[in-house]
Amino acid sequence: MNMPNYFLADLPPEAELTAGLITDACQTLKRNRERYLENRTTDSLVGILDAVGRDWLSDDFPFRKRALEAGPSCAGFSREVLAAGLDQFFKQLTAPNLDALLRQELGHPGRLDNFFADEEGGSRRAALALGPQLLAHVAPGNVPNPVLMNMVLGLLVRSAQFVKCASGQTLLPQLFTHSLYVAEHTLGACLEIATWKGGLDALDAALFAEADGVVVVGSDETVAAIRGKVPRTARFLGYGTRVSFGYVTREALEHQAHAVVRRAAADVSAWNQLGCLSPHVIYVEEGTRVSADAFASLLAAELDALEKTHPRGPLPVEEAAAIARRRAFYEVRAAHSLETKLWTSADSTAWTVVLESDSNFQISCLNRFIYVKAVSGLTQALHGLGAVQENISTVGLAAGSAQAAELARAFARWGVKRICPLGQMQNPPLGWRHDGRPPLGDLVRWSDWEK
Repeated sequence: MNMPNYFLADLPPEAELTAGLITDACQTLKRNRERYLENRTTDSLVGILDAVGRDWLSDDFPFRKRALEAGPSCAGFSREVLAAGLDQFFKQLTAPNLDALLRQELGHPGRLDNFFADEEGGSRRAALALGPQLLAHVAPGNVPNPVLMNMVLGLLVRSAQFVKCASGQTLLPQLFTHSLYVAEHTLGACLEIATWKGGLDALDAALFAEADGVVVVGSDETVAAIRGKVPRTARFLGYGTRVSFGYVTREALEHQAHAVVRRAAADVSAWNQLGCLSPHVIYVEEGTRVSADAFASLLAAELDALEKTHPRGPLPVEEAAAIARRRAFYEVRAAHSLETKLWTSADSTAWTVVLESDSNFQISCLNRFIYVKAVSGLTQALHGLGAVQENISTVGLAAGSAQAAELARAFARWGVKRICPLGQMQNPPLGWRHDGRPPLGDLVRWSDWEK
């Protein structure tokens, strides 16, 4: 499909972006917001988002077809991995889920439209929530879902939005923006999308000077660098480096080992393990007939099977070389120590499983490279996680229902922001609290009316 030149990202590669062009685009966005978005009802916006979400789930939808055709070369994911990831996101984008999100965050779904008291009644104080005029998004370069979700949140709070994509990663945000434009042109007129290389301070300054809200998803270094460029008058939301892990109890392995392994493999393969919600390590409690060694062997077999149905896809030379170097290190270690074992895909870097008795958390080189660590219990696992405690996002938990509740409390008190069933790590619900923060609540300011 040929997309019309509605947005800066649609311009040919040789087109030059200037600070003046960025400023003009931002000012146009704010004018369009005032005309087309500021006074829209929440119900109408929810209806459009619900319809667009259903469109993206259809195999015949032109923008989905384009994503799956161009994704392997542009986004770096195989068609199958990309399709599964898009399905997970857009299945969540429904009117009931959006309504639940609004109630969770604002206490009343109409508080972006008008003043409302608490739904339970009895209060003489009403409240109205107001979003920024112009949100600037700095999108990550690994997986697309965070920026798509942030755009949805921005529309709900009636913000015009300028999305700056990572170099070479415009395809999916660009297609989503075009799909919103097709759904309603006036809504698309409140959105802009572009990309430029880091270090172009004049372009960054032009964007941040116009925005009264800035959302950055990226590494800690990226967040810190951009924070220094944003005026103090703008609301700044930074989501930096986060890591995640899985935890499998004896009870879960004793009663449902193969199901647990399948769920673990799903988390490792989703978005090729590139998101902050993907596991680097899976801790396995010892003391059952299914040992950590057996779990790792079963996981290797499951990853091998997934490579046939949901292939990882080719990697840039430098990333494949990083996996090869890491494998070589563990091959030497495994040859000289009974405490390390290694399973690898044949004739490729498609997947790698490393088993270690050392419980210290390891940063994976990703792309389906997973560590399995044998532990005696939660205390040993948390000790091994100590160095990354402040950066933990999600734990994927496989445990019986009674034990799961106890472990969830322990993880929460230790500092984990999200606990979910193993197999769902890269599929958070629409209203999940990224980094433990309110997704809509962080964007709005409140006005109270005491009647």
